[in-house]
This record gives sequence, structure tokens and C-alpha cells, in this order.
Amino acid sequence: MHWLKLLRVGQEPRTQHVFANLLANRSHELHSLPSKARLETMATMACMKTLLMLFNFIFWASGVLMLCIGIWMRIQLRDYMNMSVQGSGAALLALASLGAVLAFAAVLACCCTARGHPALLYLYGAFLAVVALLELGAGASIYAYRTSLNEGFDQGLNESMAAYGQDHSKSSHIDTMQSTLHCCGNRGYVDWLNLDPPKDVPLSCCKVLQNKCDTSDVEDIYTEGCYNRLLDLINSNIGLVAGTAIGVAFFPLVGIFLACCLASNINKAEYEQVA
Repeated sequence: MHWLKLLRVGQEPRTQHVFANLLANRSHELHSLPSKARLETMATMACMKTLLMLFNFIFWASGVLMLCIGIWMRIQLRDYMNMSVQGSGAALLALASLGAVLAFAAVLACCCTARGHPALLYLYGAFLAVVALLELGAGASIYAYRTSLNEGFDQGLNESMAAYGQDHSKSSHIDTMQSTLHCCGNRGYVDWLNLDPPKDVPLSCCKVLQNKCDTSDVEDIYTEGCYNRLLDLINSNIGLVAGTAIGVAFFPLVGIFLACCLASNINKAEYEQVA
């Protein structure tokens, strides 16, 4: 008889409503538990976000480094580059400006990564692609600029030597170059004697400072010309910067991959949450 009473109770509308609510709540609890696939997606997102943050820091550091190199070379090589008729600090200024833009963009990228908006991450990936192209272009431009700069040194040195003693700025550049690079004249010390009109060899050509250089004793003066010394100095510095710019241009490809992967996983997680 007891089981008949239970059967009657179970058939009552109120009891059926209670049972339905219990089953619905249990089903909701089961569906609300994170599935294995969702947990894997969340773990992948956390890993991608950490790697992208690390990339952003390295990207910021590379931008600051490019900014510092551009400013340093602009200051350090300014007097030497002025010796060329093609001399201009535009390339180094562009390098410093690009470094400043990269450093600022890396800070904004950290905000995009932290917020985790797929649209912003895809936009960041597109920006990195543009940066890679700009760095390749900057490296190629610096190499091309180095060629035109070298061609202008021969003419620029001859003009500066002809104006020595009359133009204070050019005279100062010549003296600084000869004493620092341990050289004399354009191709050699005899270039001073072959000028029209001939000029005495400047004191900056002397190994030991004297009132007047004794050009008859080549042991006391620098005999090598400044042209080759100057080219070696400029090419070694600008070549290093150009090579670095081209090499670093491939680094943003890593950021593009990470940003797109993170955006894809965020979209996947949102889809799984809705489903």
C-alpha cells in the first residue's frame, strides 16, 4: 500500500513541477561546469597572452634601442658626415623616429593584450606587418644612403681642404677628423702641398703637436689619407645599423603569429561559452 501512495503523490501536478525544477537545476549545473575542451582553450589563451606580453616587452626594448642608436649616431657621426657633399642626418633621424614609434606602439599593444579584444589583436597584427615592411625599407634605404654618402666624401674633403683657414666650421671639422682618425689630407698628406695655392700641412696631422709640421720627416706626421679611414668608420657604423634593421624586420612576424592565435582562441572560447 505504501508504494501506491508514493505513486499517487508522484502523479500530482505540484509534485511533478518540483521534480521538473530539480531536473532542470541539475542539468544547468552540469552544463555550467567547464568542459575539457573549454579548459584547454583557456589554458592556451593564458599561454598565448603571456608569450605576447613577453614579445611586447622585447618589441618595446628594440624600439628604445633603435631610438638610442639613431640619436647616438646622429651626434657621434655628425661632424664626419658633414664632410660629404651628400651628408645628411635624415636617415639616422628616420631610424630614431621609427624607434620612438615602435616603443609607443608596444605600450599600446600591452593594453590590447590585457583587454583581450580580438579586433584589437588583429589590428595589432596588421600594424606589425606594416612595421616589418618599414624596417626592411629603412635597412635598404640606409644601405643606399651609405653608397651616395661615400661618393660625396672625395669631393667634400677636397672642398673642405680648399676652404681650410678661411671657413672656421670646415677647418674645425678637418682638424677634428685628422687628429681623431690619425690621418692627413684626402688621399695622403701631400694633398695639402698640391692645393692651388699650396698650403702648409696642418698641426692636426702631426703625431706630436709642434708649431709647424716638418713634412720632410714622414715619421712625425700621419701619412695615410682620411678618405679610406673615414669610409671605414662610416661603413662599419651604418652597415651595422642597416643590418640590424633588416634582421629585426623579421621579428614582428612572431608577434603577428601570437596576436592572431590569441584572437582566434578568444573567439573560440566565446563560441564555446555560448554553446
